[in-house]
Amino acid sequence: MTYSVAHLGELDRVPVMEGLEWRPIRRRLGITAFGVNAYTAEKVGDWIVEEHTEEQLGHEEMYMVVKGKATFTLGSETVDAPAGTIVFISDPQMKRKAVADEPETTVLAVGAKPGEAFTPSAWEWYFQAYAQAPEDGIETMRRGIAVDGERSPLYYHLACLEARVGRLDDARAHLARAIELDPGAAEHAAKDDDLKEVR
Repeated sequence: MTYSVAHLGELDRVPVMEGLEWRPIRRRLGITAFGVNAYTAEKVGDWIVEEHTEEQLGHEEMYMVVKGKATFTLGSETVDAPAGTIVFISDPQMKRKAVADEPETTVLAVGAKPGEAFTPSAWEWYFQAYAQAPEDGIETMRRGIAVDGERSPLYYHLACLEARVGRLDDARAHLARAIELDPGAAEHAAKDDDLKEVR
């Protein structure tokens, strides 16, 4: 088949943090050329875009408010964003966040690194995994490694989930692999409550 059709209302709602819900589009439609997802905030004040930078991935990002109203914080500035507003952020180092100003506000997000073939982000696996029962989340992370290969964040979050259920030997081994692939993971692990038993 050469095309796919979906409706925003049919997409899964995966709880992430601070009221933010991930609405998987890329996975649902099988998109491989670029990252695209939607996010919904059920209540006023909930996050619609989590506070983050794209420094690690180098992504440019575009957000479009498709329903409701949001307030974006971009560096030290704020932007009112009613439905129809498009916000493009070219600087991966810019800190960004958005909160809903109306219930059920929904934002479409598109991103990729300029000049490189697209690689799906590891967070797609761990957002899903943390929304599941721990044993199911562990299987999701294992599937992520099988599909996307050995990537530090996948091993790191697998270790976190294993530590939560007391699989401490597995957690230690997978945390060690995460740090081997990215030594910077050690700094995160030192402050992560999930890993206090395996540090």
